[in-house]
Amino acid sequence: MADKLLLANMLFYGYHGALPEETVLGQRFSVSLEIECDVRPAALSDDLSLTLDYATVCQTVKEIVEGHACRLLETVAESIAAAVLALGAFSVRVTVKKLHPPLDVMMDFAGVEIERSQVSGARLP
Repeated sequence: MADKLLLANMLFYGYHGALPEETVLGQRFSVSLEIECDVRPAALSDDLSLTLDYATVCQTVKEIVEGHACRLLETVAESIAAAVLALGAFSVRVTVKKLHPPLDVMMDFAGVEIERSQVSGARLP
């Protein structure tokens, strides 16, 4: 069983959505990550360079969510997953929530959750 870094409910403002008003007005999004990686080398040495720096992960997610607008939450989640894997994660579970979707229904959020892992199965250091 691998170690996990957890980043819960990071809040961003973005312009993702299929409706015209979403791409003009924008809205708040929440992103949570469960990142599988090996933290033991960093934990034993107290050396940040030996683990996935979650500040770097947060900045990467911020750039994606606050960057180029996508029509689908699925596209945003896929972009985040690919970026986190490129940073060295073994696998990642990404949850993206649109906190106030412009629908005629009361709800807490609309969201998507995906899980991705290294294609080759090889674990990065």
